[in-house]
Amino acid sequence: MPEAEWERLAAESRRQKGANWKRWGPYLSERQWGTVRESAAEQDPWLNFTHEEALWRTYRWGEDGLMGICDRQCRLCFGLALWNEEDPFLKERLFGLTGPEGNHGEDVKEAYYYLDSTPTHSYLKGLYKYPQTEYPYAQLRQENANRNRQQPEFELTDTKIFDEGRYFDVQVEYAKASPEDILIKVTVSNRGPDAAPLHFLPTWWYRNTWAWGPTLEKPEQKPLLSQVAADELLAEHESLGDFQIYVDTGPDGELPEWLFTENETNSWRFEDPNSRRPSCKDAFHLAVVDGIEGVVNPDPKGTKAAAHFKCVIPGGESVEFRMRMSSKEQLPVAPFGAGFDDAFEERVDEADRYAQSLVAPGLSHDEEMVLRQANAGLLWTKQFYHYVIPRWLENKGKTPAEHADTSPGKPSKRNSDWGHLYNRNIISMPDKWEYPWYAAWDSAFHLIPFAKIDPAFAKDQAILFLREWYMHPNGQLPAYEWNFSDVNPPVHAWACWRVYQMTAANGDRDRVFLERVFQKLLLNFTWWVNRKDIRGKHVFSGGFLGLDNVGIFDRSKPLPTGGHLEQADGTAWMAYFCSSMLSIAFELADGNPAYEDMASKFFEHYVSIAEAMNSLDGTGLWDETDGFYYDHLHIDGRSIPLRIRSIVGLIPLLTVDVVYDRTMEKLPAFRKRMDWFLSFRPDLAKFMTYMECDTQEDGDGRRLLAIPTKERLLRMLRYLLDEDEFLSNYGIRSLSKYHEEHPFEYELNGEQLRVQYLPAESDSGLFGGNSNWRGPIWFPLNYLLIEALERYYMFYGKSLRVECPARSGVYMDLQEVADEIRRRLSKLFLANAEGDRPSYARSDMLLNDPHWRDLVLFYEYFDAETGKGLGASHQTGWTALISPILGTLAARHDAVAAQEAMQEEPA
Repeated sequence: MPEAEWERLAAESRRQKGANWKRWGPYLSERQWGTVRESAAEQDPWLNFTHEEALWRTYRWGEDGLMGICDRQCRLCFGLALWNEEDPFLKERLFGLTGPEGNHGEDVKEAYYYLDSTPTHSYLKGLYKYPQTEYPYAQLRQENANRNRQQPEFELTDTKIFDEGRYFDVQVEYAKASPEDILIKVTVSNRGPDAAPLHFLPTWWYRNTWAWGPTLEKPEQKPLLSQVAADELLAEHESLGDFQIYVDTGPDGELPEWLFTENETNSWRFEDPNSRRPSCKDAFHLAVVDGIEGVVNPDPKGTKAAAHFKCVIPGGESVEFRMRMSSKEQLPVAPFGAGFDDAFEERVDEADRYAQSLVAPGLSHDEEMVLRQANAGLLWTKQFYHYVIPRWLENKGKTPAEHADTSPGKPSKRNSDWGHLYNRNIISMPDKWEYPWYAAWDSAFHLIPFAKIDPAFAKDQAILFLREWYMHPNGQLPAYEWNFSDVNPPVHAWACWRVYQMTAANGDRDRVFLERVFQKLLLNFTWWVNRKDIRGKHVFSGGFLGLDNVGIFDRSKPLPTGGHLEQADGTAWMAYFCSSMLSIAFELADGNPAYEDMASKFFEHYVSIAEAMNSLDGTGLWDETDGFYYDHLHIDGRSIPLRIRSIVGLIPLLTVDVVYDRTMEKLPAFRKRMDWFLSFRPDLAKFMTYMECDTQEDGDGRRLLAIPTKERLLRMLRYLLDEDEFLSNYGIRSLSKYHEEHPFEYELNGEQLRVQYLPAESDSGLFGGNSNWRGPIWFPLNYLLIEALERYYMFYGKSLRVECPARSGVYMDLQEVADEIRRRLSKLFLANAEGDRPSYARSDMLLNDPHWRDLVLFYEYFDAETGKGLGASHQTGWTALISPILGTLAARHDAVAAQEAMQEEPA
């Protein structure tokens, strides 16, 4: 019998009346300040809208809050506000360093964790650790400013602020009694030895949609929060509907003091510092922290309201606060009666059963815990994203900065060629602090774990990025908010195909979905061919391609040398695009012959790219001496290989595909065209695996299509599986360790440019200096390499065995190699014999603390030597790929155990 959560998902996907379970969720960003959307088009957003200004300046395009929720259009928001009587600010949002402030780029400086979520957000649980002493804002800024790129980041835990347990664990839980009846429970635990004061202000507010001139969002009537009883608010909004908000008594049995204000910019902050304009965004801070009278609304109404609880929590004790918000159509009889706890208990039980339905047999308790927190992080980081380029370029909002200077000679406006873009959706993003915005290839990788935990959402997200209000009319996908015209790797076709495969395996052969994405992907493919093949030779110069500082030059800018760069990764990504489109065309051609022509098109285009990439006339990207693929710098009629052994040169391995004769038997036109190629182009076999044929015992033939030949594959695998090259104890490095002692150097205008292996953070300011592809481990490309090895295994089976690790004397088939890489990646998060998790290195005190040791963070990338997590600390958008990795390992282990048991049974 289906579990309750799966039933809700099914009802939601059918758009069943009354099944609007996803209307409310954790869609509230953790940082709206310092984003492109909230700055003027020509200005640096980090300087234009700071963390301190977020206290009193109103946002236009979104909102942020602490462990909060909102509806899917971010109209009514709820979040936590805290004050420990020591801090200079009311804690309403997360703090972090902007890009220029951090010695390794932007970074959140908080301790918080996502512990649980169901896909419909019928249950949510998160944890925020709030210090009891003054928050070290200045120390964090100063210490990181004093450090150079060779030193590690200075983290919040390094300040010793959590020593002796002098902090509050603030655990927030949400449970939906029905789609629009949301129960909220906040448990605050004093982990220190002494009693400590806390001001707790659960806060509701409306996003300001009324102050920005005429827009589609501008309400006819301004929304309103008003007090209707000592423990009750009425929330009125013309499109969202009316909600009743209830607050239970505090730990002292008393009701809180209600505070009201307006979600409006406090203009005295920049116009007249001597005035005290009442009822503005920062009124609660001014009243509670600064003790200023007359700043809150004397009338119990406004567009922002908070229930102000004051308490002293004894050392080692916990207190609980309960709230509820219900639509006028779903009002409870007794808001905090027995039904409140019963509903929570039921939703927690359903969340447990849902999580168990995702667990493969054979997972340990620790693996299950990591899996659950990875999925929770992915679900918590879905966000409301709003960005309308034409309105944004008008810059009509009143801010401290005047309109940017648009006189002749001034920089052009950011994203001005994306005038069609109208984004207002819930989007899966890498995280909610560093990324309160999407990046196209990040989002594609999110679809893989989502295909298992919420298949309908995975399909909707895949389609969304191909819609006409996202995709450019010329076929380009928007790259990321800082520059939509930049280029991410074209992995969307692969992601769509994998979503289809994964959901079809459960009986959901959704050909309508596949056709929808295929038609739009054709436009994107055409854009790539027209824009990025400079010489028309099927060798591509993609530009940035998401790998930040992987090379000697900033690939998103014109080369300082002149000429152009032919990229091994850009070219291989296009072959990968072709193979994904070929797979989709094969599937759609079954029953629809019109797609046979498309299959032939992508087959021949793939072969053309492979031929160009592998050409033996000196124009290809394969280096026969080294046995590796390199970028080539074309300048003054010369083609100069840039001999950097990086992940760039491994991407050709991804382009492998297996085609079965049983598939081609259904496609006679394609088979005829392919046979012609086999007959008239025998030369292709010299440099690529070109439909090499193998017949199975059951008579089913299969053919391998891959850019490298078998001999080249083996040469590349020697690098991949060498622990002195790419193979780390924790996965595949992004740059070969060979370059630690043998850095690549290039002289330009008397300056020596260098690429050297760096297992952890970058020492280069290239591309902003906040990412590093010069050594660390990144999950997405590890995942794609694992899949590629499995496709090779589908063809070669156990007939192809390689030494893994190199020079170890241990030989594995390519399935076993793929699983070995999975095991190494898993070690990043799992507790070792000492109880430590390599990715989340902590002091002995925290490591042995029961309130810390089982908390997991999913970082952006990882130190290739120690496994330490680096970059953004909540990057579950990338790193939730650990979820399918753990699941596959467990399933494989279970299958092998079952096979061994059968072999041991007596005849």
